Amino acid sequence: MSTQLPTGMEHHPDILALREHAEQVTSTTGGQGVEAAAICAGLFLAISPWVVGFAFFGFLPLTINNLILGLGFAALMGGYGSAFERTHARAWACLAIGVWTMLAPWWTVGDMAVQRTILTNVITGGVMTCLALAAIAMALPGSRMSRRSGG
Repeated sequence: MSTQLPTGMEHHPDILALREHAEQVTSTTGGQGVEAAAICAGLFLAISPWVVGFAFFGFLPLTINNLILGLGFAALMGGYGSAFERTHARAWACLAIGVWTMLAPWWTVGDMAVQRTILTNVITGGVMTCLALAAIAMALPGSRMSRRSGG
């Protein structure tokens, strides 16, 4: 009786090494911290129109934008750590959400944007962008964050 070795791509040594690396990265406190902070940042963006007080002053497009993108960011980054090898591309989408969040006050309400909408979105979007970049950096083999995590 002959034994057959698996020939599928999922059993390739490089793929297996990438999966092991991903598991090591997301099991560190740094990886878990990035995920937790990202969830908090996304949820803050979602509730920011009501917390900061611009939900009721003619900023409906920005209110809807912040609600949807905040919940989306939290959902995308929330599943990041538990299945890193399948979801690391989510961090790239979250990077785009973070950049858009910083630009949204001008592109959704234009000249009506006031200091509190601008500050809230620029600061929150900047934090979201940094967290997404940290998540991306953890995935890169040979990066400082990757070496710190044992990969």
